[in-house]
Amino acid sequence: MLSAIEEFYENQKEPTKSCFLSLRKIILDFNPDIKETWKYQIPFFTYYDKMFCYLYKQKKGKLPYIGFAKGNLLENTMLEQGNRKKMKVLPIDPELDIPINLIIEILEEARKHY
Repeated sequence: MLSAIEEFYENQKEPTKSCFLSLRKIILDFNPDIKETWKYQIPFFTYYDKMFCYLYKQKKGKLPYIGFAKGNLLENTMLEQGNRKKMKVLPIDPELDIPINLIIEILEEARKHY
């Protein structure tokens, strides 16, 4: 029987599924203190047990994205705030190469706020 997290990934269609799995690996490999949990019906990642980031997809365009819990403190211009008060997101086009260096850069910036 699959866990809720495993079901989330398993139920995605390609290429979104592969994109999410790659993003998951990038985030978990970034720091051993980052842990994956199931919160708000989505995969959430904590850093020292504090909300750090999460994976989800846009309601309209259906693009996967990484949401950052303290996004309002992040200055990277590739992040989108939208109508969110604290969160910012980094949309990822699953048809293109994943911008690993950009993601690492944003994870580094985010980590400084913990």
